[in-house]
Amino acid sequence: MTTEFLSLGLHPQVVQAVAELGFTEPTPIQTAVIPLMLNGQDIIGQAQTGTGKTAAFGLPILHRLTPGAGRVQALVVTPTRELALQVAGALEGYGRYRDVHVLAIYGGQAYGRQKRQLRQGEVDIVVGTPGRLLDLIQQKILDLSQVQFLVLDEADEMLSMGFIEDIEAILAQTPETRQTALFSATMPAEIRHLAEKYLQQPQTVTMQRQQLTVAAIEQRYYLVNEADKLAALTRLFEVEEMSSVLIFARTRQGTGELANELTVRGFPAEALNGDLSQDNREQVLNRFRQNQIKVLVATDVAARGLDIEDISHVINFDLPTDPEIFVHRIGRTGRAGKTGIAISLVTPKEQFRRRKIERYTRQNMSQRPLPTIAEIQAYREAQLVENMMVWLRRGRCRQEKEMVEKLVAEGYDVVEIAAAALKLARAEEKQRPIFPVSEVVEEPMRARNGRDHQRAASHDLGHGHFGKLSAGRAHKTRSHEKGMVRLSLSAGKQHGIRPNDVVGTIAFHADIPGRAIGAIQIQEQHTLVDVPEQFVAQVLAKNGKYQVRKRPLTVERV
Repeated sequence: MTTEFLSLGLHPQVVQAVAELGFTEPTPIQTAVIPLMLNGQDIIGQAQTGTGKTAAFGLPILHRLTPGAGRVQALVVTPTRELALQVAGALEGYGRYRDVHVLAIYGGQAYGRQKRQLRQGEVDIVVGTPGRLLDLIQQKILDLSQVQFLVLDEADEMLSMGFIEDIEAILAQTPETRQTALFSATMPAEIRHLAEKYLQQPQTVTMQRQQLTVAAIEQRYYLVNEADKLAALTRLFEVEEMSSVLIFARTRQGTGELANELTVRGFPAEALNGDLSQDNREQVLNRFRQNQIKVLVATDVAARGLDIEDISHVINFDLPTDPEIFVHRIGRTGRAGKTGIAISLVTPKEQFRRRKIERYTRQNMSQRPLPTIAEIQAYREAQLVENMMVWLRRGRCRQEKEMVEKLVAEGYDVVEIAAAALKLARAEEKQRPIFPVSEVVEEPMRARNGRDHQRAASHDLGHGHFGKLSAGRAHKTRSHEKGMVRLSLSAGKQHGIRPNDVVGTIAFHADIPGRAIGAIQIQEQHTLVDVPEQFVAQVLAKNGKYQVRKRPLTVERV
């Protein structure tokens, strides 16, 4: 068992789970925060994603709560759906031996299961985004009156998304005796004011930002459609000199599927994810270290603590949502004075993430075209000729030469014999078909999933693509996107409407996916929003239901 975590005073069942997840020693923020939270103190933590802050607040909460008490004892508020799912998944993993029930609550998913579990008192910890939490509170489904532990994660991000009022409304539903931890990468005045108002004599823990990137790392990206990512990846394997490759995928299931698909296509790979036991994890890592396997597909969680010096390439099959995670990923190549290459497969919808990463790292990724079929075929032929030249120079083909001489004696042409031999040598290429890649069509930035899942939209509407639309273009009555229909909402800038308000109210009341909603243009008196044609009747049918902060809205076709 991991003695470093035991020495912090954590419950042995929590330590056992942490050890099985591959954590060997606490990170600096865990070492600083865990003892303070175990002592019941409020915390202000200034730290970026990737420093281990989820375990820093999660482990002491799991240590102190009473599993199965029939009430919500802990609440973690996050700005986005992705982070809510990530935190909830981590807490479930850490609390597996404590029989702790964690429920993730976010916009865009059905209410039924959440309501049932909350009403039946099955939930110990709730991890949620502000909008959906408030909805459930207002419906008197979520009772926070007995919450002992409250965490505000990525508070500055929630501030930038306009959630501070919602957070204060949520805080008002919790007991003043709760223990509160606030984590934020930056500390603007509004966040400091929030801490002063709601935290009791908090202890401040600050983690210095790690070095962003390694100068020796070459960063580049390929713009591809989502459906073509696997084809694009196999094309790169064809022409890149890759000695040891670490590929990052978003989910555990995704790592297994990708490793299998690569293996079937002639590029043997193994998956590293949370489904592996500690013994199996070590076996996979040892094979990777000893170069028995050259390709490892992992999730961010499974790759924590991975320290291998000779990784030539890090590939982001799925681009991370957080720039800090990107930095942490690519830092695994280019070590010990060696050069390294970081490759990202970026879809048109993820261009905003790439730009956000570049702003954060202050380094640009160079865009490259994918190898063409002709280039791959030429490369294969060149490799075959090069390998032949090696054996010709060695002159160690005595048995094969005797076989050729025998065939010549039987009347076969030497050129035909050589051609047949090359045909046999290239037989394994049939296991590596070159899959077609469709043309990429750039799309404008879109608002994302639901009221609580639009980090990118809220940014770009203010400063990016939509913010730069000309006045004339902004007032077009038709969507410029094929298959989309432009609708108008009866509220705009004067009413304080935000992009997440638009996505949240339409997605919830019309029961359509938040991700389906397109461009949002907020005018002074009204707001224009693009909706897929197949959902228009569904959206218009719910007129009378839409509202933002108790203000009724009407929706009509432009």
